[in-house]
Order: sequence, then C-alpha cells, then structure tokens
Amino acid sequence: MSGLAALLAGHNPPDLYQWHSAAHVPDIQHAVEHAGWRFVHVDGWTVEDKESFLKSVVGALELEDDRGASFDALSDCLGELDDARSEGIVLLWDGWSPLARHDERAFHVALSVLGGRCHADRGCRFAVLLRGEGPHLDLPELPAKAC
Repeated sequence: MSGLAALLAGHNPPDLYQWHSAAHVPDIQHAVEHAGWRFVHVDGWTVEDKESFLKSVVGALELEDDRGASFDALSDCLGELDDARSEGIVLLWDGWSPLARHDERAFHVALSVLGGRCHADRGCRFAVLLRGEGPHLDLPELPAKAC
C-alpha cells in the first residue's frame, strides 16, 4: 500500500510528511477526494518569503484574505478548520524548498504552524505533504510507492 493510500485509509496518522512522488496534481486530487478527503494544493515554487507563503496558503484554503496576514492569524484559522463534509484535509505543498532556502526562519515557523494543526486534538484530520527535494528535514517520509 502506498503511503498516501495508507494515510487516506487511516493506517498512517495525519502529520507533516516529506513525499517524493512524481504523480500529477490532478491524479493526487482525484485519489484524495475519492477517499472522501478534501484536497488543498499550495504551489510554492515562487514562494520565497513569509508574505508570499501566507498569501498562497490563505488562497489555497479559501480563507478570507484578511485572515492569515501573520503566522498567528494563520494558526487561528487552521485551528478553526473542521470540514464536516470530509474525512479530513490533505494539503500538498509542492515546491517548499524556495521558502526553506530564502527565508529559513519563516519556513520553520510555517512547519511549526502546520504541524500544530496536524497534531491538534480538535477539528478534522489534517495532513501536510511536502513534495520535492530541498534541504534536509527531520520529518517522516511518506512512501511514494507500494512496499
């Protein structure tokens, strides 16, 4: 079973994961939504600073523009997410490395905020997949292929 399938089936807990998959975004979205989860995609290839990251995430999650102008505000918004229509939310963050390389502090705060939501005791399940190569991260790997 692939790591994504295991996550969607509840065999892997929602968490922050590194994911080295070459699957196309529409195929990932289909798999996630077919399993009853909500799919959110953040295209981070041009995101190199805190403001761009916050704008990308607020847009991807379809939050009000003024909600998420800071990491504290984003954390509050994420804490309020509870999608009763789905099993949970999978946020695919493609291209996380530009932020990690250009604004390391903002990147680590972003991981902390997203990880806090992944591990929250309330709200729907929430998982984040950091896809692609970049600086070394101390995050678990979500296997891309069946074992």
